[in-house]
Amino acid sequence: MNIQHPPSERTKGLTAVAIVSILWGTTWMASKVGIQYLPALQLSGLRHVIGGGMYVIYFAVFKKMFLRKEQFWRILIMAIIMFVLSNGLSVMSVVYMPSGIASVIGAIAPIWVVVISFLFQKNNKIVAQTILGVVLGFVGVVICFYDYFNEIKEGNFALGIFYGLISSITWAIGALLTAKQAKETDPYFSLGWQMLLSGILLNLISYTTGSFVSIDHLPIEAWLSVGYLVVIGSVIAFGAYVFALKRLPAALVTVHAYINPIVALIIGAVLLDEQLTRNIAIGTMATLLGVFMVNNSFKKSTD
Repeated sequence: MNIQHPPSERTKGLTAVAIVSILWGTTWMASKVGIQYLPALQLSGLRHVIGGGMYVIYFAVFKKMFLRKEQFWRILIMAIIMFVLSNGLSVMSVVYMPSGIASVIGAIAPIWVVVISFLFQKNNKIVAQTILGVVLGFVGVVICFYDYFNEIKEGNFALGIFYGLISSITWAIGALLTAKQAKETDPYFSLGWQMLLSGILLNLISYTTGSFVSIDHLPIEAWLSVGYLVVIGSVIAFGAYVFALKRLPAALVTVHAYINPIVALIIGAVLLDEQLTRNIAIGTMATLLGVFMVNNSFKKSTD
């Protein structure tokens, strides 16, 4: 008789990483669909108000946990960096470029983490592998954009690249700040409030800049996009990400950064009819190899 053993914590963590790797890759497509019906910042704001609200209500009702005054400013700053700037600008980037290409720019965020660490933290050595990885990563991005050279000259496409780069830089800054913070708060509780506060800010920005539409008569496609981003992107994927971080080394969890853009490129090509050329494939592989080399050299230099 075969005895069924419960999965180990490591197996559960690896399953969570697989979920994050696939699901976050699909959210680029959902954002691309959503911006056909909603301004980018309003789409991002709706997603975070609903997703964050679900977390906040859960903790208030079942855990009796409420935001304390001393937590507010720290959580607000992280909300601005990680969700208003990083996530908001990543959605803005897909307004001007294919979702799969935008995901490749997002994938270089770990490179920014290492670059910023070397610039502002002491006792970090720059080794040849780090420099080569940074160069390879950015060369890969350039190769990805080779087929879009004419579009880049028109200006709007270049604006999308700019938004994508700023998004990846702010994500890196937020990741470094998160690592420095004390772990006194439940990460899901903090995540929920960051989402809710950022969602309110994003909607306010969208409204005051005139990039706001009434949600009374949105088509079902718009709500499906918002619902997908909330349930799949904010609740399930973010939840799985935090779950994995509690059970696996952070270096292993970052594997998702290598898989997300591959998923996004394939989904974009199949469902949105986006280009998936040889240059894009080569450029993506070069970028991901560069990210791996930088991460690997950084781990060795800090051991």
